[in-house]
Amino acid sequence: MSTSPLTIEAYAARFEDEPGYLDFARVGPVGRSVQEEVALQFSILARARFGSLDAVIDQNRRMQDSVSALTGFRADQVVFQPNTSQGLMHAMFGITGGVALSPAEFPSVTFAAVRAAQSLGVLVPNWLETDHGRVTPGNLREQLSSSTVAVAVSLVDFRTGYLADLEGIRQVIGDRMLIVDATQCFGVVDAPWGAADVVVAGGQKWPRAGWGTGFLAVSDRARENLTPVWSGFSATDTPGLPMDTVPDPTSTAAAFQVSFPDPMAQARLAVSLEEIAVVGVPTINARIAQSVSRIIDIADEFAVPVVSPRAEQERAGIVVLKPAPDQLTVLAASLHNHGVSATIRQNHVRLSAHVSTGEETFSVLRAAFVSFATATFV
Repeated sequence: MSTSPLTIEAYAARFEDEPGYLDFARVGPVGRSVQEEVALQFSILARARFGSLDAVIDQNRRMQDSVSALTGFRADQVVFQPNTSQGLMHAMFGITGGVALSPAEFPSVTFAAVRAAQSLGVLVPNWLETDHGRVTPGNLREQLSSSTVAVAVSLVDFRTGYLADLEGIRQVIGDRMLIVDATQCFGVVDAPWGAADVVVAGGQKWPRAGWGTGFLAVSDRARENLTPVWSGFSATDTPGLPMDTVPDPTSTAAAFQVSFPDPMAQARLAVSLEEIAVVGVPTINARIAQSVSRIIDIADEFAVPVVSPRAEQERAGIVVLKPAPDQLTVLAASLHNHGVSATIRQNHVRLSAHVSTGEETFSVLRAAFVSFATATFV
């Protein structure tokens, strides 16, 4: 991947999502770089020319370096994961003690904690009371106990779009481990990743690397305190295959893997993150912030309530609308009829933008709101 400058306009032009696509919080359509990487890797695999397959198979360090460049974690503190859920399972199953978390977190977080508690009996979920699903330093402070050894939180909440204050949370929890599900913002939010002990993210949303891509990053302290319960034959320090013996897991983040990863998926994740690093996360974030403001302005124009944060320091790429209960179906139909891709869940409409969100999409969105207003206010 070239490290030559790449403008935000040139980066945006590498994506071809259709006008009206506002569902990046669900999945981000892949761009030209990922498509070209896949074509290159598969062309090598298809021919299997003598000596060529090692280049395809050996994508691990490239993937680690790409994650390291965006998070500040060392390469040996990063291990590939096929999805966020599996990375969180590795983390939760490795904990002994209480874990403070909100019951409103994305199920990947809550299921990992409960399944670990049910299976091993050494993790105890400490369910937090929150401010409408938002975990803040203020509401967290009074709910920690001496038995709490870790706090798990989504950096951006999937329902509210709220961007958590990692540094504030770190100050409140002291030396407890901080586990961060970064799936709803990784690649578009320049977060203080050093405040976290564990960072887990998938690449199918904001990095736009496609399904089957993700990573788990663990600090040295987390590696010392987490037990690698799911630790397979590829997770030891034995050169080659550990034949006729079962050695201990390696001391690096690589302990948290079951088998050799999919090198094609690693390549997709790596090329997407390499490109993000060249453009710069702050630059990407600034462009998305403009689009989010445009969406909020359009919603305000048509008096559709916005319940996600309006302040830029509390939001990322998500806008959540909450129309009156008797108007939700009309709004959903209007969006659908105008080709606006959105997530509709629990009486809310979630819209999410990326750098490729352009004027045509805003025009389509406005047309959908015109139809909604016409149908509801005649």
